[in-house]
Amino acid sequence: QHSSSLFTLRSGRIAWQEGRNEGHPWRAHRLILSCAVDTDTWTQEGTEQIRQRKANECTKVIAGTKAKENLNENQEAFIRKRERMLALLDSPFPRPNRLLYQGQPSILAAVSYGLDKPATLAIVDIRTGKAITYRSIRQLLGENYKLLNRYRLRQQRNAHERHNNQQKGAFNQLRESNAGKHLDRLIAHEILAIAQKHQVSSLVLPDLGNIREVIQSEIQARAEQKIPGSIEQQRQYALQYRANIHRWRYAQLSEFIQSRAAQIGISIEIVKQPLVGTPQEKAKDLAIAAYQSRK
Repeated sequence: QHSSSLFTLRSGRIAWQEGRNEGHPWRAHRLILSCAVDTDTWTQEGTEQIRQRKANECTKVIAGTKAKENLNENQEAFIRKRERMLALLDSPFPRPNRLLYQGQPSILAAVSYGLDKPATLAIVDIRTGKAITYRSIRQLLGENYKLLNRYRLRQQRNAHERHNNQQKGAFNQLRESNAGKHLDRLIAHEILAIAQKHQVSSLVLPDLGNIREVIQSEIQARAEQKIPGSIEQQRQYALQYRANIHRWRYAQLSEFIQSRAAQIGISIEIVKQPLVGTPQEKAKDLAIAAYQSRK
């Protein structure tokens, strides 16, 4: 009765995930349901865009096949199948109405990543090359910023305990809690709320391919600023700083940001992040680089 190409649910998987057995059998394994959905089909407007695109593609295929002479049985069966698909596309599921997101082409949002400040947001007007506003990680989290400090303190304690266990030859069973995921969701939600408020046309994220260079550059710059002139002391400072401030899960944060952007209808652009500058400057330069790469 309906075309599966317009289904919101694209795939699903049920799997067992190993858990920590702390004396309770029901904690040994957990049953996990993972689903992939097409957020464009959440609304009637988004579904109609997909329907029109697929209907046009199907119509072209049918017309191209019919234009051939002396069709065999397989080709005729292929045409009938495509015509059935075309008919099914005309009866999508009813969905709620929601106006499609419309951003201003000259306004871009960009997020820079860093070790000390995991995420910094800049809203940039490309016409002037100036930032309209910035948001630091403290401003993005607001009252929840205290959760970040607690999470980092827990990371330091776990790292210290892992080191002690390794020295003793003991098995490490320490795992990070879901606090990191919770923080990433809070950050992503606030970034997209601000981007939507300023009607940005797209949101620029760093290419994670050079994130190691970005972090190393940040650590080196901080070491040179704190201890100028001594390479050995800078090296020691960098080691200690890296141990105290653990690397963020940038891939997870990017995934949450992209997922939230897809729900709203804001497109995502990926650009390499500059190695030098403040977090605010890096975010602004990301937006400008993304715009220039379009030309």
